[in-house]
Amino acid sequence: MKGLLGIIVALALAAGFAAPARADSATDCFSEDIERRIEGCTALIERHDNSVADLSLAYAMRALAFSLKGRYDTAVRDYDAAIAMKPDFAVALNNRAWAYFRWGKPSTGLPDVEKSLQLSPSSPHALDTRAHIRQSLGDPHGALQDYDKAIWYGGARMIKLYQCGLTEARLYKGEIDGVWRPELKEALEKCVRDRACDPLPADEQCRAATS
Repeated sequence: MKGLLGIIVALALAAGFAAPARADSATDCFSEDIERRIEGCTALIERHDNSVADLSLAYAMRALAFSLKGRYDTAVRDYDAAIAMKPDFAVALNNRAWAYFRWGKPSTGLPDVEKSLQLSPSSPHALDTRAHIRQSLGDPHGALQDYDKAIWYGGARMIKLYQCGLTEARLYKGEIDGVWRPELKEALEKCVRDRACDPLPADEQCRAATS
């Protein structure tokens, strides 16, 4: 989804990660390499020598890795563990909602993202998740409102993501420069009317433009 490095930083800040005795496992748990991250987080979880907050973060980071691999059922189980330890873990709640959405269960994820937004109402990631869920459930008006708010709070980076994704969808023909313009709003208005349209680019696309 969604700006992998940004999510990793948000998770770290949200849970206050403190590196345990073996820094290699902590480093691997934050690696961009998915397999390394799974191994590193698993090592932290199996040692049980870090604080509850850190353990919830390790579960959430491993869940994110499983989600990126398309293993949504496994990701949800790890998010369940993270949230059980820290019920107000806004980032994990949002990411579990996204996993449910990608798993084809958007209604199941809606309460999670609603709670995430109660905890962090200005999160562009959570607003984008709820927009996707609302769009998939046939609520284009609500989806458009959330995409607009995601742009408002996310600024140039969210604009670039939507510009890139809507270019891939052949709905936007302007510059990918992070500058809002009416053409972007028009493209979003078209996209939300199609439940299958995704204004976000594929994970491997637009990395240079949005980094």
